[in-house]
This record gives sequence, structure tokens and C-alpha cells, in this order.
Amino acid sequence: MASSHSSSPVPQPNSSDAFFKKEKDVAKRFQPVQSLPDVCPKEPTGDPSSLCDSPSLVADQHRWTIYHSKVNLPAALNDPRLAKRESDFFTKTWGVDFVDTEVTPSFYLPQITKEHFALYQQEIAPREKVHERCKNICPSKDTFDRTLLHTYDKSRTDLEQVPKIFMKPDFALEDSLTFNAVLPWSHFSTAGGKGNRDAASSKLLQEKLSHYLDIVEVNIAHQISLRSEAFFHAMTSQHELQDYLRKTSQAVKLLREKISKIDKVMCEGSLRVLRLSLTRNNCIKAYNKLKLMATVHQTQPTVQLLLSTSEFVGALDLIATTQEVLQQELQGIHSFRHLGSQLCELEKLIDKMMIAEFSTYARNDLNRPLEDDCQILEEERLVSLVFGLLKQRKLNFYEIYGDEMIITAKNIIKQCVINTVSQIEEIDTEVVVKLADQIRMMNFPQWFDLLKDIFSKFTIFLKRIKATLNTIRSVVLLVLDKNQRTRDLEDTLQKNSVKDSPLDTEVAYLTHEGMFISDAFGEGDLPLVAADTTSQRNTSPNSEPCSSDSVSEPECTTDSSSSKEPTSSVTPGVEMMISDDMKLTELELGRLANNIQELLYNASDICHDRSVKFLMARAKGGFLEKLNSNEFVALSRLMEGFILDTEQICGRKSMSLRGALQSQANKFVNRFHEERKTKLSLLLDNERWKQAEVPAEFQDLVDSVSDGRISLPEKKPTGAEERKPTEFLIVEGQKYATVGTVLLLIRIILEYCQCVDNIPSITTDMLTRLSDLLKYFNSRSCQLVLGAGALQVVGLKTITTKNLALSSRCLQLIVHYIPIIRAHFEARLQPKQFSMLRHFDHITKDYHDHIAEISAKLVAIMDSLFDKLLSKYEVKAPVPSACFRNICKQMAKMHEAIYDLLPEEQTQILFLRINASYKLHLKRQLAHLNVVNDGGPQNGLVTSDVAFYTGNLQALKGLNNLDLNMAEIWEQKR
Repeated sequence: MASSHSSSPVPQPNSSDAFFKKEKDVAKRFQPVQSLPDVCPKEPTGDPSSLCDSPSLVADQHRWTIYHSKVNLPAALNDPRLAKRESDFFTKTWGVDFVDTEVTPSFYLPQITKEHFALYQQEIAPREKVHERCKNICPSKDTFDRTLLHTYDKSRTDLEQVPKIFMKPDFALEDSLTFNAVLPWSHFSTAGGKGNRDAASSKLLQEKLSHYLDIVEVNIAHQISLRSEAFFHAMTSQHELQDYLRKTSQAVKLLREKISKIDKVMCEGSLRVLRLSLTRNNCIKAYNKLKLMATVHQTQPTVQLLLSTSEFVGALDLIATTQEVLQQELQGIHSFRHLGSQLCELEKLIDKMMIAEFSTYARNDLNRPLEDDCQILEEERLVSLVFGLLKQRKLNFYEIYGDEMIITAKNIIKQCVINTVSQIEEIDTEVVVKLADQIRMMNFPQWFDLLKDIFSKFTIFLKRIKATLNTIRSVVLLVLDKNQRTRDLEDTLQKNSVKDSPLDTEVAYLTHEGMFISDAFGEGDLPLVAADTTSQRNTSPNSEPCSSDSVSEPECTTDSSSSKEPTSSVTPGVEMMISDDMKLTELELGRLANNIQELLYNASDICHDRSVKFLMARAKGGFLEKLNSNEFVALSRLMEGFILDTEQICGRKSMSLRGALQSQANKFVNRFHEERKTKLSLLLDNERWKQAEVPAEFQDLVDSVSDGRISLPEKKPTGAEERKPTEFLIVEGQKYATVGTVLLLIRIILEYCQCVDNIPSITTDMLTRLSDLLKYFNSRSCQLVLGAGALQVVGLKTITTKNLALSSRCLQLIVHYIPIIRAHFEARLQPKQFSMLRHFDHITKDYHDHIAEISAKLVAIMDSLFDKLLSKYEVKAPVPSACFRNICKQMAKMHEAIYDLLPEEQTQILFLRINASYKLHLKRQLAHLNVVNDGGPQNGLVTSDVAFYTGNLQALKGLNNLDLNMAEIWEQKR
């Protein structure tokens, strides 16, 4: 690679040719190659002195200079000091082996051979032959092109001599600037001694302009010579064209004469007939338009007449029909330019009138006397109002009815209170002005009757609201059903419209051309499809937009036809009120129907809320909490009945009154429980734990429970025969000796159960309270008897075995009734509340533990007696010994104390346990005395005493078959 700047040839222009050609003698233009240093900052000139400033290879080889900067690629590759010339830059940098390294062929690129181009060569070979043949046929245009190009360049050079001002499209000598530029005034000046020079200049200018003219003429002539053949051909064609035009003009003149004759003879009369027919049709249309205008002109008086009779739907339909006629068939009529705006204002006035009319209707409907009549007030008027409001999209009209419901509910309570207070002489309305104060002055029967009256009035009130709202909702659902049927019909027609009939095509064409369908078809010729899909309105006979003589006209048939489909609806003829222009979506109608249904739920909530306020007004001062059980049960049943009635009427539960009842029930339960717990506590504190007689009423109470009736028996009349009390309480054939407290406790338990039956909502609370009461009785009786608390509370001298046995039997009686109580509560609990029944299981376990502790206490008493007596026992005469006589005496006392209280089985089990304790102590004492069963004297004495003990014990009542197994007192021999 050379570093010279003239390493590549430079094209030079030739005066005789417009192309640039490469010079043939290129070597003459190259400079000799000079030896250069490592990097040369400037071009070498070939002068040896120019290298004198180059760095020395010996002295400067380790010192960096500016010549070390490798920035010139040719200089870097043409280093003369290198021993070997590298082939390129890469071998210089990476080594000589870089060039000789073979590149491994890629696995992804195929090996291309000549066979790959065989198909291409086959396809292109015919084309190449055709191309070569064409080249041979067509002469070479190289010579012509060169000549033409040379001529063009020469003429262009000549034209360039002409000043550019003459070539401008806006060249005009009238312009002073242009004139001065072409003919300078200096050439025409004759002043002084310059005349000869100016004349010469003028002559020179004239010659120059002549030269310019010659150049232009020569170029024009040259151009004409080039196009002479085309010019003469055009002139020849012009003469032929004139001949053709002359012949054509003569033929057209002859044809027009013939057509004129045909027109006069055959067409003029027929066209005149058609023209007159068209004129007649236009007159008929104008006449019909005038009749339609006369009918439209009567719209406002007709609307006023309909409004005077509250026919809002008819008035709105008439306005809508008139608006449509104005926009379609009477558009642009100057005399009706203000009628559209007047009808819009009239429509707004009708909106206000309908809202006011609906408010009046709601007020009259809800404020009627509340009797047992639940008929709808003026049903047809209501239906008409609802249709009108729906047509005008006043979808919030139900809110007006809701506001009236709230006001009426307040007035119902107020009127009931006034009527009740007026019949009570004890309340002076002039002194006690506030209704709340008057209510608080009533006693429970008066207040209860007032509440019953309010509930009955509210029930009738809700029934009336339900009937009215059902009518409104049925109207909305009727419109919704109409919309759905219309949509289904449109879908069906759209599917069937794929196969268009000729009649449909003609109708579409007429509509597209701006004609009315009624103009093209007669009344009987209207297609069925058009009759179904055309907007139809249904008005009363007085609201027809067309006069009686124009009803038969096609225009009136299209715009004011009535729907004749008989369908079942709220009232007869309601279907006639539904027009197709109610632009309400199914979503809006569905939402409105849901809102109306929700309004019925709100009515129930309103009645419940007002009842709660009435209830709370009387509850101040704890009036409701002070009610006895019967009064509260009656109140609860009344409220439950009203709640169930409202749920049945409205179909949804209202929780406000139920919540208030639950709150009062909770307070009642608390007071009920506290009263009975206090009563039980007082009874236990005064109980002396002696067997009490059982009155006949308690025996009847127990018998009714045994028969499956867990309720308090009704009080018998005072004149009935009185029965004597019994010593024991007979429960399912078993005798129970009880104390008076337990008898009353059983009655209290039944009061809890009966309260649950009367007020089911307090079942869970009563279960908890009853569990607490049973636990309290168990713990308190344990403190008084086992814990000897009765010694201090009642003043007993001691807790005897009879007290213990009686306490155990009382506990057994309560345990007997716990499963019955559990089953009673289980039948009234929800399945998810069954877990609460575990309280009864815990109570049963506690009672059994208590009974076991009493039995253990009785055994412990005798155990301590045996320990005391047998520890002093000596085996000696007389027989029986005093120790055994005392033991038998104490056993007889024990038996006497408990035999009448406990069942025989329990008595036997208890004495077996006592006997086991006796044998244990006797065995220990004999072992202490070293008395063995060897048949000796001491053994005989002991055997006699034991026989005495056995005889006395088995002689006791109920213990004769008791297996005492006295052989266990002796030590077994090993």
C-alpha cells in the first residue's frame, strides 16, 4: 500500500465529450516511493535533508517521542525498518501464523456448488437468448446518443450566452427595471465628447441583441427540424378529422329531425298524461298534508282536554305522536316552527302534574281509615300514573311513596295513643301534654291493649302497602315483558330478513328515495313486517292526532295506529297503555322492580322501628323489667305474632323489633333468674333439713312431668276438694323423702322450662341461668350439710345421719329430672347450639360426686365409731361384750335413721360398706391382741361376739339377706 495522495486516478473532463474517462498513463502521475521512518508527521519530499530530524535508532530507541504515536495506518503498514513485510495489519499484530490458519467450515452453512445454480440457469437461458436476439435486431444507439448528446450540449452552451432575464416567465419590457436592465440609458447618452463612444456602445448592444436573436432562432429551427415529421403528420390528420366532423354533423342533424317527428307523433300526448297524473298525485299529497296540519293544529286543545280528565298517558302519547309528525312529515312548515318547543314545555308541565298527582294519590291511599278493607284505591288511576311516569323516565317516584309511608306510620301511632288516652279518665290531657308522658301513665293492661291496637293497625297498613306496591310492580314487570317480547320479535325478524322479498326491496327503495311508505302503499297493502315494526301508540278516543275523516288516510294509519294485541295485565286494557316508545332498558326496569320490592321491606322496617320507639318510650323507668312472668309472656307472644305477620306479608325478616324484644327478654331473664336465685338462697338459709310433707299440688306437678307435660298445672278453683299432704313424693313408683326447698326448686325448674316454651328466643339464656341455679343449689346444700354451715345459719345443734341421708335423697331427686330437662331444652335448640347441653352433663357429674361424698360421710361416721369402740375391745367374758353391744346399738340407730329415707338397695350397699369398715377395724384389733382362729378360748369368745353382731345386723329390716362374710376378720395362714 502506498502512502502517496495520488494513489487513485482522478477523472478529468474532456471538452469534446460529456463523460469522464480514466487517464491511460497513470504511472506518470505517481511520485517515487520514499523510505519513511516509523511514523511520518508530514509527507516526505524526497529530499535526504528532510530526514535529518528523524530519531536515531541507537540513541532514541528507549525514549518516547511524538513519532511513537501510531495514528497513520499506511505509515504503520509500510515501516521500512521491518525485516519482513507483513501481509496486512492483522499479521503484524497477531503474528505470521494468522494468515496461514485454515478456517473451519461452518456446520450451519451448506457447501454451494454449480449444481445449485442449474435450475436458475435453465430458467434464465431462454430469456438470455431472447435478449441477445433483440440486441442483434435493434441497431446500436450509441452513435446516435453520442451525437444527440453532443448537439444538446452545444445548443445548451449557446443558450447559456443569452442572459437569464430573457428566459424569465414574467419577462415584460413594460417593467422599468426590466427595461433598464435590457437597454441601459448609458448607451443613449450624447452629452459632451462621448458621442462617438456611446454610438459605438449602442451599435455593440444592437449587435449583441441580434446575436441573441440569431441563437434563439437557430435553436427554434433546430427543434422544428427535429419534429418536422410529427408536425406534418399532425397537419394531415387535422384535415381528415375535419372531414369526419363534417359528416358526423350532417348525420346528427338528420337524426334530430327524425326524433323531432317521432316526439310530435308518439310521445308528446303520453308524456302530458303522465305529467297531469303526477300533478294530481302532488295535489292529493298537498291535500293530505293540509288535513294533517289541521289535525296537528288541534293538538294543544286536545292535550288540555285530556289533562282535565287526568289522562296523562294519552296526553303524552299525543304529544309524542305530534312531535314525530312535526319532525318527519311536517318538517320545515313555517307556521309550526314554535309548536315543537310549546309541546316540550307542555310535556314538562305534565311531568310536574304527574308527580303532584302521585303524591296526592299516595297521601290519600295511606291515610284512609285503617279498617279490614285492603282494596286498592282507584287502581286504574294508579296504573295510568305509573305508566305516565315510566314513559317520562321518572323512575324515582317510589321515593315519594316511601316518604309518605314514614309520615303515615308516625300518625298511626299518634292517633292510636290519642284514641286510647281519650277513653282513660285517669289521664288529664290538659295537664299531661306530651304523648310519651301519657303513655307512661298507663298501667300494663291499658298499655298492652294500646300496643295490640297499634300492631293491628300496622298489619292492615302493611297489607295496603303491599297491594299498592304489587300493582305498581306488576305494571313495571308488564312493561319489561313487553320489551322482551319486542326484542325477541326484532331478533326473529332480523333472522328472517336474510331472504328479502321483492316487496321488502321496493319498500327499502322507496324509503331510500325519500318517499313515505304510506304514499306508495294503500292502507290494506301495508306489509305485515312494516306494520309490526312501525312505532305504534295507544291513546284514548279523544286523543287521536287525526280527525275522523282523515283516519282512513295512509299517513294517519302509519303514525297513530293502535296496538290491538289482547294480553292479560293488571287491569283490562292496561296493555293498550304500553307504547313502544318507552325507551327504558331491561336493566332499568329490573332495578326499578327490585327497588319497589325493597320499598315493601322498608315499610316493614318502618313499622318495626316505630314500634320499637313506642316500646322504648314505655320502657323508661324499668316498667318492662318489672313485669311478672305472665305479663311478659303475653307481651312477648303479642310481639312475636306481629313479627311473624309482618314477615308473612313482606317476605323478609325485620330485626329491629326482634332485637328490642330480645333485649327486653334478656333483661327479663336476668330479673327472672335473680328473683328465683334469691328465693332459693332464702329457702336454703332457712332450711332445717327435716323431711317435709308433700302437698297434693306438688304431687300433681310431678305426675304431669311423668306424663310428658313439662309445665305448671293450672290453679284449681277454690271450691275444689282439698287433699291431705303425703309423707313421700312418688316419682315413677319410687318414694322420695324431700325437704320443702327441693319441692319449690322443682317448681322453679318447671317455671324455667315453661318460660322457654312461651319465649323461644331466650332458650339459650334460660339454659345458662338454669344451669347456674342447679349449680348454686348443689354447692350451697353441700356447704350447709356436708360443710355443717346449717349449724350457724339455721342454728342446728348437729348434722345428723338423717340430715345427710335426706340431703342425698334430695340430690337424687334433682338428678332424676336433669335428663328430662335436658331433653326439653334440646328440642328447642338449634343444632349448632347443642354444645350448650354439656352444662347438664357437668351438673349431673357434680351431683353424683356430691351424693358419693354424702355416702362416704355416713361410712366415715361409723368408721370413726368403730375405731373408737374396737380400740378398747378385750377378749374376755361376759359374752356378748359391751363393745359389741354398743356397736350393734349404733348400727340399729343408723338403720333407723336412713331406712325410711333411702331405698332398700342403697341401704344395703351402705351397710355393706359400713360392715367392711367394721371388719377392717376388728381384724386390726384381733391382730393387736394376738387372737387367732385356732379354736382356743379366746377364739371362741370372739366367735360368740361376732355371731351376736351378725345376728343383730341381719335382724334389721331389709338386711336379713346381707352377706357379711365375717371370716375375713381372721388372718389367713400362710
